[in-house]
Amino acid sequence: MENDTVEVIAIDGPSATGKSTTAKLVAKELGYTYLDTGAMYRAVAYLAENGELRVENSLNLNEIRISFDKNNQILINGVNREGEIRDPKISTVVSKYSAMPYIREALTARQREIGSGQPCVLDGRDIGTVVFPNAKYKFFLTADYGTRAARRLLELQAAGKALGETLESVEKNLRERDKADSEREIAPLVKAKDAIEIDTSHITIQQQVQKILQSVGEVARCKHSLGATRTG
Repeated sequence: MENDTVEVIAIDGPSATGKSTTAKLVAKELGYTYLDTGAMYRAVAYLAENGELRVENSLNLNEIRISFDKNNQILINGVNREGEIRDPKISTVVSKYSAMPYIREALTARQREIGSGQPCVLDGRDIGTVVFPNAKYKFFLTADYGTRAARRLLELQAAGKALGETLESVEKNLRERDKADSEREIAPLVKAKDAIEIDTSHITIQQQVQKILQSVGEVARCKHSLGATRTG
């Protein structure tokens, strides 16, 4: 069950809106643990696509160890697979696996286990709606498709994985993934009613971080004031 006494900052939104980078920096600034939930789903997709995970067998997933090293890079059974899970081929199929009920159930349980034991910043698509619906702080990041495609293409180029990719092909993939994530029956991509929306189209990562830190401070002060009023 979710632990309401632990500080959780939930940052949701579609791909290439700056969620992961922003979440890492917010966590570093506050001294919180950072958990990249999207990487966990990518890890499952990578294993399934490579025949290392039988998706029809839920027990098989329990035998897989997914963790993170000190640099927040993903480890699968102790092996760093950060490069493999970021491959464009995984991006095209990850939504299929993340829509499978037992996969979501298993990874949600792991995310709650990690996030309930320590102050934590989590980014994903259903953190504020499903994983930690009672999170103290919720944010939903957005950006226009042109900006998101340009960002993702730069990421692919920097990682040496942009062969054959164009702005058009990257944007097409983003639109297809948004559609799949938003229309799935279980834990769809949707903004939590109490989440603060931030459009990142025309602001820097540092500005995104400052907006969140400022909002966290304002929410904390408001809750403290309300608590004082109720007990006074």
